[in-house]
Amino acid sequence: MVELPAESREEQQERPLDELVFHRKEKLERLRQKGVNPYPYKFERTHFSEEVKANFSLLEEKEVKVSGRIRSFRAHGKSTFFHIQDDAGQIQIYAKADLLGEQYGFLDDLDIGDFVGINGAVFKTHKGEISVRAAGLEVLAKSLHPLPEKWHGLKDVDLRQRQRYVDLIVTPGVKEVFIQRTAIYKAIREFLDGRGFLEVETPILQPLYGGATARPFKTFHNTLGIPLYLRIADELYLKRLIVGGFEKVYEFCKDFRNEGMDRFHNPEFSMLELYWAYHDYRDIMMLVKELFVFVGEKILGTLEVPHQGDVISLAGEWKEISLLDSIKEATGIDCLDLDEKTLASAARKMGLEIPANPTWGVLVDILFSEKVQPALQAPTFVIDYPVEISPLAKKHRSNPRLTERFELFVMGVEMANAFSELNDPIDQRKRFEQQLTLKEKGDEEAHVLDEDFLRALEYGMPPTGGLGIGLDRWVMFLTDQPSIRDVIFFPQMRPEGS
Repeated sequence: MVELPAESREEQQERPLDELVFHRKEKLERLRQKGVNPYPYKFERTHFSEEVKANFSLLEEKEVKVSGRIRSFRAHGKSTFFHIQDDAGQIQIYAKADLLGEQYGFLDDLDIGDFVGINGAVFKTHKGEISVRAAGLEVLAKSLHPLPEKWHGLKDVDLRQRQRYVDLIVTPGVKEVFIQRTAIYKAIREFLDGRGFLEVETPILQPLYGGATARPFKTFHNTLGIPLYLRIADELYLKRLIVGGFEKVYEFCKDFRNEGMDRFHNPEFSMLELYWAYHDYRDIMMLVKELFVFVGEKILGTLEVPHQGDVISLAGEWKEISLLDSIKEATGIDCLDLDEKTLASAARKMGLEIPANPTWGVLVDILFSEKVQPALQAPTFVIDYPVEISPLAKKHRSNPRLTERFELFVMGVEMANAFSELNDPIDQRKRFEQQLTLKEKGDEEAHVLDEDFLRALEYGMPPTGGLGIGLDRWVMFLTDQPSIRDVIFFPQMRPEGS
């Protein structure tokens, strides 16, 4: 076998892509002409790479079968060293012409990126590297598309997110982020299951969308002859389960909102929602802190979370502030003293963009989002939101203009939203009707009136605390990632070339 030196291999990578693909297809055909099936059905692996290394004392000079993707080649006359990568790590393969026989010639037509299966004895090289001495080689999949430069990974962020399958292969640390995401989900389930919550599933396709203020994605069911919507939230169906007699339920859910995209928003995203009968938003607040502390310790082993150059502590008491007090402290405006017109005028003087005909509650939310929220880096509970922007929450027991609602902010972004849930069907109908008025005025994100949900409430729902947590943002926080696209395997992207 004639092996190109390392410099020539690097020069090869500089060739045009179509030329590289052409040469790989030529090699594919040569393998077939040699009687090799380059895409066989299976391979009986006996050990992963890290198992071989960890159990070297037991496996030395014993035969194993390993498999994976070729990540490097280094030839020395009639012997070749190469590394293969499996799900656990990498291991070196030592191939000799006199041991492999005619199979050694297969290496002429193999490239970095190809999958192979190797059987052979475990040994340690004179440099001390645990390796497998190949006695048999099987081609498992010929790669027709060359990998990017293997040592530094993909640099083009758009390409990384668009071709995640390549990003996972070549960019250090990416795979670990998604492994950690799964571990976070397991920890959440461990916490909630241990406290008696029941994991459930509710519909993704819904005849009416509700539970949040957002524009939905709409489709049509041909057999039923009706429009259906991808859910924007799980809330109304989970509350139906509380009506039905379940007292502690939660769901890991995919939600869909037809809205803008940025580093904290993707049109398809993951949420955790839970509902706890006979409890209020104060009880949920305590539960949220316990949950974040439990998961943080479980995943990181510490409550000091490194994130984008800072360290955010989950330990100790978490700050709690009133929404209106925080605005007054930041701007000097006492929102309770001003009507819509005056408050809108004050906001415009600050240079804020104000929509047409805003409600008092919307103006309060704009002021908070622009003047307070970005500074909330450490875990902070913001409590008591206006009724106009909280149509599913109970009115505050001390001020009917507000609701018993909190949002948790970490790293300047909303992480959780919780209510003492509104269970008065008459009040709920009035709130829905107010939302319909907003919709008629052009608010595309206003709630619709759900008669079936109102009927469920009329059967009676006990006092209940409810919670929604943005799972993608939580994963961003715990894995130190700057964008939601870095924690979603396949985020939505603009069409290539647009």
